[in-house]
Amino acid sequence: MADDILTIEEVAKYLRVSERTVYDWAQKGEIPAGKIGTVWRFKKDEIEKWVNERLTSSVKTNQSAPLVQVQNILSPDRIVILNHSTRHDALVALADTLGTAPQIKNRQELTVEILKREELMSTAIGRGIAIPHVRLSSVTDLVMAVGLCKNDIIDFQTIDDVPVRLLFMIAAAYNQHAYYLQTLSFFSTKLKKTSLREGLLAAATPMEAYNLLIAKE
Repeated sequence: MADDILTIEEVAKYLRVSERTVYDWAQKGEIPAGKIGTVWRFKKDEIEKWVNERLTSSVKTNQSAPLVQVQNILSPDRIVILNHSTRHDALVALADTLGTAPQIKNRQELTVEILKREELMSTAIGRGIAIPHVRLSSVTDLVMAVGLCKNDIIDFQTIDDVPVRLLFMIAAAYNQHAYYLQTLSFFSTKLKKTSLREGLLAAATPMEAYNLLIAKE
């Protein structure tokens, strides 16, 4: 009987996602779960049924892709104020911050691949924003970091000649292609709002910026 009851850690390993993701799903009722005392527990057969249903529906339609929840992939400690004026230095500094996330298992690879990706094609999308991104086998779940630049970064090869001031760095696992693209699209759309961009640049603390990013439209 004990083998049929799973912990958050066991479910996270089974689904190959972070424990935080499983916890958030349980809190929101998105995954079959129940509490014994103050801790979440899961029935193995219900989890297997839930996975099969989601996999089956994802084959039929892309609408089953999980919605992007900023609080699931970003934390205040991964929002940093950058004082660098070159693309290389800003990317390295932000990769160092993103590398502290438990989902990143090889920090050096992350930095190397982020720089390599940027050399292939600029990740600047206009409006002073760049979204450097990679998918790596050493990443266990999609995660991100945000850099608020106090200086203009003028060597980003922007499409509108506006210097980059906001950096959103995203790293995902190889098997998260759909979620990865969805996240890129989500932030590209969200950051079109002028008031949000101005608010982020004016933020005095990482927590202030974080609250702006998780606020509902």
